Amino acid sequence: MNRTLEKKIEPYIWLLPSLILMAVFVVFPILIVFKLSFSEVSKSGLVGGFIGFKNFADAISLPAFKTVMLNTLYWVVSVVGLSTILGFVIAMVLNQKFRGRKIARAIVVFPWATSLVIQASVWNYIIKYEYGNLNNILLNLGIIKQAVNWRMSYQLEFIWECGVGIFVTIPFVTFCVLSGLQAIDNSLYEAAEIDGASFWNRLWHITIPLVKPSLTVSTVLNIIYVFNSFPIIYTMTKGAPSNKTDTLVTYLYMLNFYDRQKGPATALSVIGFLVLCLCAGIYMLGVMRKEDNG
Repeated sequence: MNRTLEKKIEPYIWLLPSLILMAVFVVFPILIVFKLSFSEVSKSGLVGGFIGFKNFADAISLPAFKTVMLNTLYWVVSVVGLSTILGFVIAMVLNQKFRGRKIARAIVVFPWATSLVIQASVWNYIIKYEYGNLNNILLNLGIIKQAVNWRMSYQLEFIWECGVGIFVTIPFVTFCVLSGLQAIDNSLYEAAEIDGASFWNRLWHITIPLVKPSLTVSTVLNIIYVFNSFPIIYTMTKGAPSNKTDTLVTYLYMLNFYDRQKGPATALSVIGFLVLCLCAGIYMLGVMRKEDNG
């Protein structure tokens, strides 16, 4: 075989196992779901003929659809937005030199390293009305006179779910930003200090621009991760009452396995996939424009 041709083929040979795995476990299932979304699917899972956009029309006309989509929007925006802000602040703190910094970094990792089901179960126990730790601590400290029902409404329950989502997402953002902060040359800060730049000037003109690539990657990955998050909401409320605390992922699961409406459920999964593709596409366009401008 020609040596030049060998060099051209070699990279594809090394990539072949990964491409095969992606085709089998990613591309093929996606194609199956798309096929099911345009097909008649019985409650027992039998696939019928092509029915066009009927499954999508049925999914959109479901009574809970609007509530679920709004919940999904609130869930993603609040969890990604607040975890990004808090993670950035914590990363700034952990980037400073202080006694016990290694221990502090290890503690920050714990929520991320623990299973989401365990995290949600623990928080479920903490906010219990009858014997929850939160009420016990506040009563013992004299902050409250009697136990508070932290789950008196579905709005409060959804806020707690968002809070748990933020809590477990902060470590990921923190360490993405921290990696970016540690790559910044200290001479830039020293030069800025000599020129009389304040902390806020250094933050806006040095830190944020140089950390932006890490922050962008963490935000995009977080959107995908949080959008697809299932364990927290399912463990804490299962979408109750009446799908008021459901997001798209938990709702389509309930629709498929509990209500046996497999057609609309596959249509919802395709809608979710397209939303995530749109987010990823916007990110890729932004990156390519920056490269072209650069």
